[in-house]
Amino acid sequence: MNFVPHTQSEKREMLASIGISSTDELFRDISPEVKLAEELKLFPGLDEMSLRKEITMISQENAHVDEYVSFLGAGAYEHFRPALIDHLLLRSEFYTAYTPYQPEISQGTLQAIFEFQTAVCELTGMDVANASMYDGATALAEAIIMAAGQTRKNKFLISSTIHPEYREVAKTYAWARGMELLEIPYQQGLTDTKELEKMLTTDIGAVVIQNPNFFGGIESLKNIVELAQKNKTMVILCADPMLLGLLEAPGKIGVDIVVGEGQPLGIPISFGGPYLGFIATKEKFIRRMPGRIVGIAQDRKGNEGFILTLQAREQHIRREKASSNICSNQALCALAATIYLSTLGKSGIKEVAEQCIYKAHYAKSVLNDIPGVEIAYPNTKSFKEFVVKTEESIESINKRLLDAGIIGGLDLGEFYPELKNHMLLCVTEARSKIEIDLLKRVWEGEE
Repeated sequence: MNFVPHTQSEKREMLASIGISSTDELFRDISPEVKLAEELKLFPGLDEMSLRKEITMISQENAHVDEYVSFLGAGAYEHFRPALIDHLLLRSEFYTAYTPYQPEISQGTLQAIFEFQTAVCELTGMDVANASMYDGATALAEAIIMAAGQTRKNKFLISSTIHPEYREVAKTYAWARGMELLEIPYQQGLTDTKELEKMLTTDIGAVVIQNPNFFGGIESLKNIVELAQKNKTMVILCADPMLLGLLEAPGKIGVDIVVGEGQPLGIPISFGGPYLGFIATKEKFIRRMPGRIVGIAQDRKGNEGFILTLQAREQHIRREKASSNICSNQALCALAATIYLSTLGKSGIKEVAEQCIYKAHYAKSVLNDIPGVEIAYPNTKSFKEFVVKTEESIESINKRLLDAGIIGGLDLGEFYPELKNHMLLCVTEARSKIEIDLLKRVWEGEE
């Protein structure tokens, strides 16, 4: 619905009805010291036609994946989205539905969430999953809080190969709770397991790992789990759901909590959100989980129905007993992920993961042939992302690519000072051989 402003006469009428003469009188109880003493510096008003043209011109300054070929990942990935997703997702029954406080009239919404939980458990190999989180970063932070409550320890080891922004969110949560996060260094683009072994002590609550990690490298997860278990330390894994369709489920090799970002599962990049965090764990930790869990129950007549079976938030239980103040789940995004997973099925998810690996490795091989470019970690197995080292500045390369309609990779020097002139590139199944070859030619300055 378009916004229709009030006319001056309408404003006067509304003010008169409540017995005041100006809008300023609405704020008379606010001290003058905290009020702005000058007019807001706003652009002059525009008529509707001029405003539409202005907004359209501004929007055309964005470089987006519908018009550009993107090799940028770093937490937000362009995967193919079947048309079926939006066809179902945009039904009014789903996109206008609110929190299912009344299960008797919210069976469809509750079933959709239940199916999402089931899919997450299938992917992760864990016993239970909740009704989703805000995003991958907050899911990771909440998992650390879960582990702190379970182990009653406040010191955790977190790999420096985890997404830098995820680590920042986790540190913010940890700081507020008096918890300490110690970073495990990396070696050749992977968590340094020798340093991890040295850092593991009896006062460590959990080891936090990402797989594939921020550099795209596939970690030695079994080895890390074994090291942690020897020390009776929990393991938290931040996983790419795409790779879970190919590798052995983390729940089967001893991981205690699995979290991640569900955006790759049929959710568009959308300039950064809204996204979808997932979290799954072993059944014995179920009461430590934040948010909600949808389950199935029977009424007095034996009829089955979907219910909110566990709600460990402060709106429903005593504040001091609540596991989190998470108030919402990303139900619409979770539904998109559920439709995506149902559409592709087990073989489809596996095929997407395989295509990512094949195409990323092809990109590695052609970029490695460019003079002044080399693969940073040639002996490290990777998924859809990898790091290249360049003699030319990343800024210069990305400008040349953008001028040719290509969104380049991430300058890792912004997050890791020691990785100056290192670029993180992403190649998913959405990229073609023609596009990868074009990337090489433009990079070399041939086009």
